[in-house]
Amino acid sequence: MLRVPYAELYNALHLATLHLGLVGERAELCARLFAETTRDGVYTHGLNRFPRFAAMLANGCIDVAAEPTCVASAGALERWEGHLGPGNLNAYAAMVRAIELAREHGLGGIAMADTNHWMRGGSYGWLAAEAGVFAMCWTNTLANLPAWGTATPTLGNNPLVIAIPRPDGAHVVLDMAMSQFSYGSISAYAARGEPLPVPGGFDAAGNPTTDAAILEVSQRALPIGYWKGSGLSLVLDMLAAMLSGGRATHQLLRDSLHESGLSQIFLAIDPSSFADRAELDRIANGILESLEAAVPLDPARPVRYPGQQTLRLREENLRLGVPVDSVVWEQLLALSF
Repeated sequence: MLRVPYAELYNALHLATLHLGLVGERAELCARLFAETTRDGVYTHGLNRFPRFAAMLANGCIDVAAEPTCVASAGALERWEGHLGPGNLNAYAAMVRAIELAREHGLGGIAMADTNHWMRGGSYGWLAAEAGVFAMCWTNTLANLPAWGTATPTLGNNPLVIAIPRPDGAHVVLDMAMSQFSYGSISAYAARGEPLPVPGGFDAAGNPTTDAAILEVSQRALPIGYWKGSGLSLVLDMLAAMLSGGRATHQLLRDSLHESGLSQIFLAIDPSSFADRAELDRIANGILESLEAAVPLDPARPVRYPGQQTLRLREENLRLGVPVDSVVWEQLLALSF
């Protein structure tokens, strides 16, 4: 592991996206989203995910030139077609449009079919929060999560993002998968040879395990909240596929290098027409002050709200350099020249 300045990371990613066929502002934005994700400490969906992104461009699952289009609208709600374009660019465009609709109607929603992996879902929550609006978005995924009471993956771990803006930039942004650990996190633990902090799923015999390498083989990740997470994964998949007119999890190939044609939802809420901003901030501050007043079981690990760790890592990585895996960094540099 080594640290590189953020500007150097962005420049290498920008050159790599150009090498892969993206052009102009699209190449710049794609590189920035990967760089910011890595800067913010979500290493599994930033630089470490870039080789898979490049492989999916090479195998044709991602159309480098495709841009999303609106195919139907009804006031504040629109249905979009992603045309299998780069997932992070499609998702960014969808959230930007949802924010525009929210400015006009109070609420804006985009349902997108035939898109690709959006990389870090939290990117679009932070985008909305920085614009001063509330947001919810989610995506379905390939089948990688057994329904509760089964051993065969039939559900996706369908990440859900909820964003709450705050005036000082300390936004609350929840970004979570429906599995106790995302497969990116499981792979990271396995690569380091470290056990998961709590059981993350089951081995082939059905025993709970903290061994990430075993979970990579068994593909029996544990749903959050047991049966509750299983049910939430199911309804998120249904909403995304039905509202977008796209594919559901059971229709996607169970191959991470061919995980294409996803369905996603992006919602933005602008309360400015019916709520006082100062009152909203007072409520948020009261809730967070109550949270921070809770006495932690471990004094070395104080209670924090979703997004607080992101801000800490962002500051640290901008100051010290962004941690990168040396092998992946060399792969990126090979693409950049």
